[in-house]
Amino acid sequence: MRIEAAELRILELPLRFRFETSFGVQTKRTILLLRLFGEGLEGLGEGVMERLPLYREETVEGTRYLLQEAFLPRVLGQDLPNPEALAQALSPFRGNPMAKALLEMAFYDLFAKGLGRPLWQVLGGVRREVEVGVSLGIQSTVEATLRVVERHLQEGYRRIKLKIKPGWDHEVLRAVREAFPEATLTADANSAYRLSDLPRLRRLDELGLDYLEQPLGYDDLLDHARLQRELATPICLDESLTSAEKARKAIELGSGRVFNVKPARLGGHGESLKVHALAQSAGIPLWMGGMLEAGVGRAHNLHLSTLPGFTKPGDVSSASRYWEEDLIDEALEAKEGLMPVPEGPGIGVHLKLALVDRITLWKGYVSAS
Repeated sequence: MRIEAAELRILELPLRFRFETSFGVQTKRTILLLRLFGEGLEGLGEGVMERLPLYREETVEGTRYLLQEAFLPRVLGQDLPNPEALAQALSPFRGNPMAKALLEMAFYDLFAKGLGRPLWQVLGGVRREVEVGVSLGIQSTVEATLRVVERHLQEGYRRIKLKIKPGWDHEVLRAVREAFPEATLTADANSAYRLSDLPRLRRLDELGLDYLEQPLGYDDLLDHARLQRELATPICLDESLTSAEKARKAIELGSGRVFNVKPARLGGHGESLKVHALAQSAGIPLWMGGMLEAGVGRAHNLHLSTLPGFTKPGDVSSASRYWEEDLIDEALEAKEGLMPVPEGPGIGVHLKLALVDRITLWKGYVSAS
């Protein structure tokens, strides 16, 4: 497969609601969109990095520069027989897994389209629909939280995840557990706690959480291992897992009993497949995380979620929860807690180019010399 040209865009898409986590509030998403062109086909990728380094270190502008000035010039015009060859071409560049993922995932879409096959088949998936839960931001009151939880349970979501932070944790989780004793309930701290918060975190053991997600430092494995030995509740790692090598070390240390897989955080689908293999060999269940993706990123996540190791409901909930209008023609909507995987070659979705044009803040084009 020869990549002949690439188009990069920075888009701004408003959210339908205020989404609060322990590290801030989001009301819109700034999206780096990549279109790859080759052999008469188009591959799509969506970046999940933010304007500021609040989740991980990478940013929209930093990624745009790397892609335009380094990554794309290295692969444009080259004959790349498969995604592994593209990953090898990028291997001299250290770190930056989100930037690499954006290019690699777009190439996976292009590659699968060249084969005339849906991406889930190329990746080794085993199902045509996936179980989904919902991630709920910090609400204004406990009562407001109960209302939003009830609404999403009535809509059929199979897991409720609540964002927490010091001072907004045990009380709200206890109220939800008492109101909905049968619900699959999890909590996500986004690195808001420290080991010194152990007494506070121990109190969560009484609430029957399916897991506690990333309570400690965003790049930590060692303290999570210490904390896991003190808690009955399984710890789920998110921000800390940026590669298969980090996943291997987490398994050896015992840093968590559940893994959140985000291909855009790990460096792409190829690295996610390695994490999937490691987790299966260690008996660690996986689920698909979310980064407020629009339609392109959501479609990629759905295809990867079809692998057998993804045994817990993921964050790939209905697009209509997030956007008045999505970037793609296809409606990615869950019904009774199940989300169908888009059909057709590659990721199976098509851009609404008129909408994309309207919300484009910047556009650049790179072609093979």
